[in-house]
Amino acid sequence: MLWSGWGDPARAAELPAPVRELLTELLGVRPPAAPAATFGEVRLPPAALPQAVLAALAAVTGEEHVRADDDARIRHTRGKSTPDLLLMRAGDASDAPDAVVLPGSHEEVVEVLRLCAEHRVAVVPFGGGTSVVGGLTPARRGYAGVVALDLGRLDRLRSVDPVSMTADLEPGLRAPQAERLLAGHGLTLGHFPQSYEYATLGGFAAARSSGQASAGYGRFDDMVVGMTVATPRGTLEIGRAPKSAAGPDLRQVFLGSEGAFGVITSLRLRVHRAPAVRAYEGWRFETFAAGTAALRRLAQEGAPPTVLRLSDETETMVGLAKPTDLGTPGGDSGCLVVAGFEGAPGDVAHRREHAAALLVEAGGVHLGPEPGEKWAQGRFSAPYLRDSLLAAGATVETLETACFWADLPRLYDAVRLALHGALGSPLVMCHISHVYATGASLYFTVVTAQTGDPLAQWAAAKRAAGEAIVGAGGTISHHHGVGRDHLEAYAAEIGDLGGEILRGIKERLDPAGILNPGVLIPVY
Repeated sequence: MLWSGWGDPARAAELPAPVRELLTELLGVRPPAAPAATFGEVRLPPAALPQAVLAALAAVTGEEHVRADDDARIRHTRGKSTPDLLLMRAGDASDAPDAVVLPGSHEEVVEVLRLCAEHRVAVVPFGGGTSVVGGLTPARRGYAGVVALDLGRLDRLRSVDPVSMTADLEPGLRAPQAERLLAGHGLTLGHFPQSYEYATLGGFAAARSSGQASAGYGRFDDMVVGMTVATPRGTLEIGRAPKSAAGPDLRQVFLGSEGAFGVITSLRLRVHRAPAVRAYEGWRFETFAAGTAALRRLAQEGAPPTVLRLSDETETMVGLAKPTDLGTPGGDSGCLVVAGFEGAPGDVAHRREHAAALLVEAGGVHLGPEPGEKWAQGRFSAPYLRDSLLAAGATVETLETACFWADLPRLYDAVRLALHGALGSPLVMCHISHVYATGASLYFTVVTAQTGDPLAQWAAAKRAAGEAIVGAGGTISHHHGVGRDHLEAYAAEIGDLGGEILRGIKERLDPAGILNPGVLIPVY
């Protein structure tokens, strides 16, 4: 992963000339005053971890698996939000961990946590490093140092149960690795979020990830039927059966916990037969409201597509649903729906026929396979586009939320108005990419010219959008998580008593408070 951007540096590309011209004419974007820092120019604070602690950690994992070199520290600094990248592009690695520890087993994780609690060292569980909400930037005050606990060595497919259709996998597996291993058994998870190429299974669980095929396969937290968790107090084995009435489901304590309560060291996941057929297509609606009504009917009337997303007028016009075509002449009008169908031939044919009848009845126009196939080809390209926009002098970031269908128009308008109020005349695009019988998510992309202080610029916009989301009845996050960035809004969402419950869990499982301090837990 590129240390100051997204993904493979070889895939980074300069913006096409028409896009640069559009940014200048429409938004007033100008190139940054200073070039981005090189790796050798990064300002890295001295490591603070006592030598005795480093030696004790090395005794647990092996000396080669405790790293305090500059390369390891820089590459484990923060996540991949726009503020994270702006800081790294400015050469600011002030939040770097003091060391990176790579355990090789559950037992080693337990012992590392025990040692860190004893010496009051903060521990940040680290998977793919793809957090976009400040989930990898712990509070430092009061701690002897900070360790990034990289789970990359826990990368095995431990077993497959083809009768129950489950698989036991370790959390350090990146999603493509997991898919390759499962494909050897004719299986798939069906979980393909935009972070797919770099994110890990443990990160998916800890952040309640939702993949782009969620309409067919479900969210990642729906797939988790069991887990093993290491905490500073010991080990938890959770999930004896697919469903249980034996008290509250303790899986829910750790799903979405962002490493604040424990470290997931094994996952038992529901798997699916690898699809024999994949078919993607596009539909056009005159307005976002009309498309939204059609998606609601598909979600509520059964047999929905595997992939179902709707771009609003602005996103359709700009072509963001097809990033590989961005900047080509002749933008589309109306609102683009991408529908994807995966499964056995007969099932795919039935669902396509059902969806087509409903979409035509709702006013949709069939565009054929090209728009859907273009989206499928370019669905992991958008983060690279963000790097190119930042290099051109634009501030670009995303935010997402969800609500019930009845509240969705009000939420859509409120967030857009808040962003325009905070940023002047930005380009604000939106799409629906996750649908349920009762509601849906909204995913916004914002582009504006950078000011002299782009960090403060986005902080003001993010605060305004968060207030709008809370005020309009949405959740502060559908799938990005809480981290540090959403703490204030999350506290308002769950209330004082909800915050007390989370702090009670934290105090019981992590009495020294070493696990990802400053993340997730509201402070009143």
